[in-house]
Amino acid sequence: MRITGYRSLTTIHDWQRPVGDVNGVVEAGVTETPILLLETDGGLTGVGLGQHTDIARVFPAVEGEDPRAVAALYDRMLAHVFKSGHAGATYGAIAAVDMALWDLKAKMADEPLWRTLGARDRFVPGYASGLCYGLTDEAFEAHYTQWAERGFTAAKIKGGRDVERDIHRLQIARDLLRRNTERPAMMLDVNECWSRKQAVRHTSEIEARVDLTWIEEPLRRWDAEGHAIVSRAVKAAVATGENLTGLDQFTPLFEAKAVDIVQTGSVWGITHFNRVALAAHAHNLPVSPVGYDCNPAAHAAAAAPNMIGIEIQDFNFPLGLSVDQQIADGGLVLGDRPGLGIEVDEEAIAANRLSGTWSKSGGPHVRSRRAGLGLVPNGRAAGER
Repeated sequence: MRITGYRSLTTIHDWQRPVGDVNGVVEAGVTETPILLLETDGGLTGVGLGQHTDIARVFPAVEGEDPRAVAALYDRMLAHVFKSGHAGATYGAIAAVDMALWDLKAKMADEPLWRTLGARDRFVPGYASGLCYGLTDEAFEAHYTQWAERGFTAAKIKGGRDVERDIHRLQIARDLLRRNTERPAMMLDVNECWSRKQAVRHTSEIEARVDLTWIEEPLRRWDAEGHAIVSRAVKAAVATGENLTGLDQFTPLFEAKAVDIVQTGSVWGITHFNRVALAAHAHNLPVSPVGYDCNPAAHAAAAAPNMIGIEIQDFNFPLGLSVDQQIADGGLVLGDRPGLGIEVDEEAIAANRLSGTWSKSGGPHVRSRRAGLGLVPNGRAAGER
């Protein structure tokens, strides 16, 4: 079987609530989900998810190749764009192809990807993460009540601008999850909005009132020295890495002993997760993939010996995508459908007229000009009236 071509689709995910973080919120709660369909001469189609705007530059590296050679084709794609760089949109395209290749490899073996990757158990432990920065307190409580009802014992909230608000919300979520465990694991994600001093001061203040499992992305992703300083100064673990692309970008964090929980972005593909997880394992560190539509990295996470939990962001899937997995008992239960277990209804997607707003101005991938400013007691940014 050989790879013959590709097609791109875009569907939408209706979250039915505002979603975002300190850098921006999508109030409408409708975001886009890019889909890459990798075609073969054997009648099978591989499914990859995530932005892949640079696909035309990457695809020649895999055209005509046997999709079973996934790891080698991953390196072939990296080599193909070596001179001009592989980060950003290019890495996203490599990841979408990689995901589709793994989907094909498992489909050719007629088994779910978690089996192909060597997992023993279909259950993947997870933690609740509602992308909840834009919710009112009432909506926040109602949302995390749903996670508690599904057996979750860990949750991560979005914060970073108002420490009192963050503490209040951590306490709300903690008390809701106490129906399932005496000591829920509580995490705070500030999405790179603090300085080094802010990270130490604010985390220490939170820890005085909440048992904080980890502080996520306290500083900008490249500040290895700063992350090491924060890790030594606070009790909570420091988690970071979701926006790093390639082992070369993780190396400074490992060398500086700057990360306690190694995170990987699901949008960067299966091979990326496998390699980062192995590197983390070699440094005696746990790994945790961040969430994304349809939870594709869960298949790889199920097989990683140092995986401690995957971020799960919603109970529903994007329009036109049927996904063979269930959210229950505080995690994901993967099914037996071959490959990633994702089936694409192209007619339903074509009939949809909505559009997503994830990457538009004001969305959570647009860094706020006020993010990272000092805070005054009432939570307003310094200089704000």
